[in-house]
Amino acid sequence: MQIKVERIDGANAKAEAKVSAEFLNQKQQKMANEAAKNMKVDGFRKGKVPAHVVMARHGAQIKQDAEQEALRVFLNDALKELEMTHKDVVGEPQITKMDRVEDGLDVEIKISFRPQINIEGYKDLIPEYKTPKVTKKEIAERMETMLKLTAPLTKLPRKRAVKSGDFVQIDFEGFIDGVAFDGGKAEKYSLEIGSGSFIPGFEDQIIGMKIDEEKDIEVTFPENYGSKELAGKVAIFKIKLHDIQIKEIPETPSEETLKRLLPGFENPTVETLEEQIKEQLENEKLSKIYAEEVKPKFVETILEKITFDLPQNIVDQEIDMQVRNIFNGLSEDEIKEYAENPKKIEEKREEFRAEATNSVKLTFLVDELAKAENIKVEDQEVMQMIYFEAMQQGQDPKAYFEYYQKQGVLPAIKMSIIEERLFTQLFNKENKGE
Repeated sequence: MQIKVERIDGANAKAEAKVSAEFLNQKQQKMANEAAKNMKVDGFRKGKVPAHVVMARHGAQIKQDAEQEALRVFLNDALKELEMTHKDVVGEPQITKMDRVEDGLDVEIKISFRPQINIEGYKDLIPEYKTPKVTKKEIAERMETMLKLTAPLTKLPRKRAVKSGDFVQIDFEGFIDGVAFDGGKAEKYSLEIGSGSFIPGFEDQIIGMKIDEEKDIEVTFPENYGSKELAGKVAIFKIKLHDIQIKEIPETPSEETLKRLLPGFENPTVETLEEQIKEQLENEKLSKIYAEEVKPKFVETILEKITFDLPQNIVDQEIDMQVRNIFNGLSEDEIKEYAENPKKIEEKREEFRAEATNSVKLTFLVDELAKAENIKVEDQEVMQMIYFEAMQQGQDPKAYFEYYQKQGVLPAIKMSIIEERLFTQLFNKENKGE
């Protein structure tokens, strides 16, 4: 087998081979002999079936297997010439040419490798940002919200009409053009008036109702409503009010409430709660700054400043995925138009090249930075996170996990966790020694 290799750049190479007919025949003969040892053919003892009989029955498959073996040998030899190993290869080598000729095969493959990346000085590329401040007013407002959430519901001491802020218990049933629709009915449903939980206008029209009163209200579903059958439609809801309750929010939390809000603390105080709220608000503001300001600037900078060659097959895979996502939303006529015009498909692919290139580059950078920052996420952590998410949504955790597994998205979930931890650690000023 004659081979020739050529380095395209630091992450890609091309290899050519001429596989002789003699090489292929030897492989076919060897495979036929091996198959003959276990093949059962009437008229022949086991292990005594002639190779030409094996070829007569399974020649096409043996020829194909011989060619695959030739490709394997070719790839191994090409990697040796390039002084690389299979561990260095990323993605599947691409067969760009495979011509069957009289004297054998003419083959060409492209091989991509994990790029070598120099991230020296990466911390100097982290943009400066102002540490967020938390005001006493913000702490007081958050505490009021927490006290409201934990305050028990109590019946009104006197009868009056519903007003904003009340918690009501209602029966309702919705109709469109006089016909009840699925999902539009409930009995003794608890609703906070003014929460904005229902369609715009629904809660407002309950204000003023009294216990045991029945009323028809008219609302219009938003144009962007989740159900297409209901979006933009006018509906009449028949309402019956059963009960009105209120929450009496204390000015300061009781000892029992403090223990409920601070379960990990012994003898918790209002001051302890305020400190925890302050820390929580600071972290929320930091997360917002990281996500909206620091991370975009940092990503833009490292993509520009840190240069290295990318494995082209991985970039092409990313482009393919983005094009497929677009095609999934096209009509049959639009898909047919693309199918009849290969040039148009190529133009569409090129529209995604810059975005795909940056996406692949960032993935390799995050991986390299995570190693430098010793960020690790075990598979068990990914499973636990998915199980927790399933339980929050009332789903079966095992089935939920298996769905993600079948979709092949577990590596992407793991990478997203690594990325989040990496950027949080990088941007934390305490970790930078400031």
